Amino acid sequence: MAKAAVLLVEKTDGKQLDDEQVYEVLAREVKQRREAILEFEKGNRQDLIDEANAEIKILLGYLPQQLSKEEISEIVRQAVKELGASSMKQMGKVIAAVIPKAKGRTDGRLVNQIVKQYLNK
Repeated sequence: MAKAAVLLVEKTDGKQLDDEQVYEVLAREVKQRREAILEFEKGNRQDLIDEANAEIKILLGYLPQQLSKEEISEIVRQAVKELGASSMKQMGKVIAAVIPKAKGRTDGRLVNQIVKQYLNK
């Protein structure tokens, strides 16, 4: 499944992907499965939830070590401090500063939640 996703992007773009781009494709696949799990839960489809979780586990094996919530919080804290961010209006700038540091090693939704927590204090 991972190989098929990478090959599809390579064929569509007409170029060979480097490691960073492969990580992006795999991270996107993980994200799609996590979103699907939310829908499967609404439909009470435990069989599909289990299958998606198994696929996520496999895909995560090919990605760099994922950051813990504490590690992401530290990156967010540093970004907030560096930018002097103090309100939700600056959320986009903070996220833009955090994403390159955490790229491929975390879920963007989690980064979003942590940034909101810091800026709402």
